[in-house]
Amino acid sequence: MAVIQGDTRSSILDAARRIMARKGFSAVGINEVLSAAGVPKGSFYHFFGSKEAFGEALIRAYFTEYLAEMDRVLAEPGLTSAERLMNYWRGWREAQSVDECQGKCLVVKLAAEVSDLSESMRLALKEGTTAVIDRLEGAIAAGVKDGSIAVTDTPRDTAQALYDMWLGASVMVKVHRHIGLLDTTTRITRQLLHP
Repeated sequence: MAVIQGDTRSSILDAARRIMARKGFSAVGINEVLSAAGVPKGSFYHFFGSKEAFGEALIRAYFTEYLAEMDRVLAEPGLTSAERLMNYWRGWREAQSVDECQGKCLVVKLAAEVSDLSESMRLALKEGTTAVIDRLEGAIAAGVKDGSIAVTDTPRDTAQALYDMWLGASVMVKVHRHIGLLDTTTRITRQLLHP
Protein backbone atom coordinates (compact mmCIF):
# COMPACT_ATOMS: atom_id res chain seq x y z
CA MET A 1 0.00 0.00 0.00
CA ALA A 2 2.85 2.43 0.83
CA VAL A 3 4.32 1.92 -2.63
CA ILE A 4 0.99 2.77 -4.24
CA GLN A 5 0.63 5.88 -2.07
CA GLY A 6 4.21 6.92 -2.87
CA ASP A 7 3.55 6.35 -6.56
CA THR A 8 0.35 8.42 -6.38
CA ARG A 9 2.12 11.28 -4.62
CA SER A 10 4.99 11.12 -7.12
CA SER A 11 2.52 11.03 -10.03
CA ILE A 12 0.84 14.18 -8.75
CA LEU A 13 4.17 15.98 -8.28
CA ASP A 14 5.51 14.85 -11.67
CA ALA A 15 2.37 16.01 -13.48
CA ALA A 16 2.44 19.33 -11.65
CA ARG A 17 6.09 19.88 -12.48
CA ARG A 18 5.47 19.44 -16.20
CA ILE A 19 2.42 21.71 -16.20
CA MET A 20 3.76 24.40 -13.87
CA ALA A 21 7.08 24.67 -15.67
CA ARG A 22 4.99 25.79 -18.63
CA LYS A 23 2.17 27.78 -17.00
CA GLY A 24 3.36 28.86 -13.57
CA PHE A 25 1.89 28.14 -10.15
CA SER A 26 -1.14 30.44 -9.94
CA ALA A 27 -2.44 29.61 -13.41
CA VAL A 28 -2.69 25.90 -12.68
CA GLY A 29 -5.63 24.43 -10.80
CA ILE A 30 -5.48 21.29 -8.72
CA ASN A 31 -8.02 19.57 -10.99
CA GLU A 32 -5.75 20.08 -14.01
CA VAL A 33 -2.85 18.46 -12.18
CA LEU A 34 -4.95 15.55 -10.93
CA SER A 35 -6.42 14.98 -14.38
CA ALA A 36 -2.93 14.91 -15.92
CA ALA A 37 -1.76 12.50 -13.21
CA GLY A 38 -4.84 10.31 -13.59
CA VAL A 39 -5.58 10.60 -9.88
CA PRO A 40 -8.93 11.24 -8.13
CA LYS A 41 -9.37 14.56 -6.33
CA GLY A 42 -9.57 13.01 -2.87
CA SER A 43 -6.01 11.76 -3.29
CA PHE A 44 -4.67 15.29 -3.40
CA TYR A 45 -5.87 16.17 0.08
CA HIS A 46 -4.60 12.86 1.40
CA PHE A 47 -1.06 13.95 0.52
CA PHE A 48 -1.24 17.76 0.67
CA GLY A 49 -3.23 19.91 3.08
CA SER A 50 -3.44 22.86 0.69
CA LYS A 51 -2.19 24.12 -2.64
CA GLU A 52 0.54 26.00 -0.75
CA ALA A 53 1.71 22.82 1.01
CA PHE A 54 1.61 21.13 -2.38
CA GLY A 55 3.74 23.91 -3.89
CA GLU A 56 6.30 23.53 -1.14
CA ALA A 57 6.42 19.75 -1.66
CA LEU A 58 6.80 20.29 -5.41
CA ILE A 59 9.77 22.61 -4.91
CA ARG A 60 11.42 20.28 -2.42
CA ALA A 61 10.96 17.26 -4.70
CA TYR A 62 12.39 19.23 -7.62
CA PHE A 63 15.51 20.17 -5.65
CA THR A 64 16.00 16.62 -4.37
CA GLU A 65 16.21 15.40 -7.96
CA TYR A 66 18.16 18.43 -9.20
CA LEU A 67 20.80 18.23 -6.46
CA ALA A 68 21.29 14.49 -6.98
CA GLU A 69 21.99 15.12 -10.67
CA MET A 70 24.25 18.05 -9.80
CA ASP A 71 26.21 15.85 -7.37
CA ARG A 72 26.63 13.27 -10.11
CA VAL A 73 27.96 15.82 -12.60
CA LEU A 74 30.30 17.47 -10.08
CA ALA A 75 31.76 14.11 -9.03
CA GLU A 76 32.33 12.68 -12.50
CA PRO A 77 35.59 10.72 -12.35
CA GLY A 78 38.61 11.44 -14.50
CA LEU A 79 37.92 15.17 -14.89
CA THR A 80 39.32 18.30 -13.32
CA SER A 81 37.05 20.45 -11.18
CA ALA A 82 36.98 23.01 -14.00
CA GLU A 83 35.81 20.39 -16.50
CA ARG A 84 33.10 19.21 -14.11
CA LEU A 85 31.87 22.76 -13.57
CA MET A 86 31.80 23.53 -17.27
CA ASN A 87 29.86 20.28 -17.82
CA TYR A 88 27.35 21.48 -15.23
CA TRP A 89 26.89 24.79 -17.06
CA ARG A 90 26.65 22.98 -20.40
CA GLY A 91 23.89 20.82 -18.92
CA TRP A 92 22.12 23.94 -17.66
CA ARG A 93 22.22 25.41 -21.16
CA GLU A 94 20.82 22.22 -22.67
CA ALA A 95 18.02 22.11 -20.09
CA GLN A 96 16.93 25.58 -21.14
CA SER A 97 16.63 24.58 -24.78
CA VAL A 98 14.94 21.16 -24.58
CA ASP A 99 11.20 21.42 -25.27
CA GLU A 100 11.34 25.10 -24.34
CA CYS A 101 12.49 24.12 -20.85
CA GLN A 102 9.32 22.18 -19.96
CA GLY A 103 9.82 20.43 -16.66
CA LYS A 104 13.49 21.30 -16.57
CA CYS A 105 13.65 24.76 -15.05
CA LEU A 106 11.06 25.03 -12.33
CA VAL A 107 13.10 27.56 -10.36
CA VAL A 108 13.34 29.86 -13.38
CA LYS A 109 9.58 29.66 -13.82
CA LEU A 110 8.39 29.87 -10.21
CA ALA A 111 10.96 31.83 -8.17
CA ALA A 112 9.63 35.35 -8.62
CA GLU A 113 5.99 34.26 -8.68
CA VAL A 114 5.79 32.15 -5.55
CA SER A 115 8.28 34.06 -3.41
CA ASP A 116 5.64 36.76 -2.97
CA LEU A 117 2.73 34.32 -2.60
CA SER A 118 3.96 31.96 0.08
CA GLU A 119 6.57 32.13 2.79
CA SER A 120 6.88 28.34 2.95
CA MET A 121 7.48 28.09 -0.82
CA ARG A 122 9.95 31.00 -0.64
CA LEU A 123 11.86 29.21 2.12
CA ALA A 124 11.89 25.95 0.12
CA LEU A 125 13.32 27.87 -2.85
CA LYS A 126 15.86 29.58 -0.59
CA GLU A 127 17.00 26.25 0.87
CA GLY A 128 17.22 24.64 -2.56
CA THR A 129 19.09 27.48 -4.23
CA THR A 130 21.44 27.76 -1.25
CA ALA A 131 22.22 24.05 -1.62
CA VAL A 132 23.04 24.63 -5.31
CA ILE A 133 25.35 27.52 -4.43
CA ASP A 134 26.99 25.43 -1.69
CA ARG A 135 27.83 22.77 -4.27
CA LEU A 136 29.15 25.34 -6.73
CA GLU A 137 31.30 26.83 -3.98
CA GLY A 138 32.73 23.41 -3.17
CA ALA A 139 33.50 22.70 -6.82
CA ILE A 140 35.18 26.09 -7.25
CA ALA A 141 37.25 25.61 -4.08
CA ALA A 142 38.28 22.15 -5.31
CA GLY A 143 39.25 23.67 -8.66
CA VAL A 144 41.37 26.32 -6.97
CA LYS A 145 43.03 23.55 -4.95
CA ASP A 146 43.71 21.30 -7.97
CA GLY A 147 44.85 24.29 -10.05
CA SER A 148 42.18 23.95 -12.76
CA ILE A 149 40.40 27.15 -11.67
CA ALA A 150 41.67 30.58 -10.69
CA VAL A 151 39.24 33.09 -9.20
CA THR A 152 39.82 36.65 -8.04
CA ASP A 153 37.05 36.54 -5.42
CA THR A 154 36.19 33.94 -2.80
CA PRO A 155 34.76 30.64 -4.03
CA ARG A 156 31.48 31.53 -2.23
CA ASP A 157 31.12 34.94 -3.85
CA THR A 158 32.07 33.51 -7.25
CA ALA A 159 29.51 30.71 -6.86
CA GLN A 160 26.80 33.20 -5.89
CA ALA A 161 27.62 35.50 -8.80
CA LEU A 162 27.64 32.64 -11.30
CA TYR A 163 24.34 31.20 -10.08
CA ASP A 164 22.70 34.62 -10.12
CA MET A 165 24.01 35.29 -13.61
CA TRP A 166 22.81 31.94 -15.01
CA LEU A 167 19.41 32.26 -13.36
CA GLY A 168 18.94 35.78 -14.70
CA ALA A 169 20.14 34.78 -18.16
CA SER A 170 17.69 31.87 -18.15
CA VAL A 171 14.84 34.27 -17.45
CA MET A 172 15.99 36.42 -20.37
CA VAL A 173 16.08 33.33 -22.61
CA LYS A 174 12.39 32.89 -21.83
CA VAL A 175 11.69 36.58 -22.54
CA HIS A 176 13.59 36.66 -25.84
CA ARG A 177 13.03 32.99 -26.76
CA HIS A 178 16.63 32.82 -27.84
CA ILE A 179 18.98 30.23 -26.28
CA GLY A 180 21.99 32.04 -27.75
CA LEU A 181 21.86 34.45 -24.82
CA LEU A 182 23.46 31.72 -22.74
CA ASP A 183 26.51 31.77 -25.02
CA THR A 184 27.49 35.10 -23.48
CA THR A 185 26.84 33.68 -20.02
CA THR A 186 29.11 30.72 -20.80
CA ARG A 187 31.87 33.05 -22.02
CA ILE A 188 31.68 35.20 -18.88
CA THR A 189 31.65 32.05 -16.73
CA ARG A 190 34.94 31.03 -18.34
CA GLN A 191 36.35 34.51 -17.69
CA LEU A 192 35.40 34.29 -14.00
CA LEU A 193 36.76 30.78 -13.49
CA HIS A 194 39.84 30.95 -15.76
CA PRO A 195 39.69 27.19 -16.47
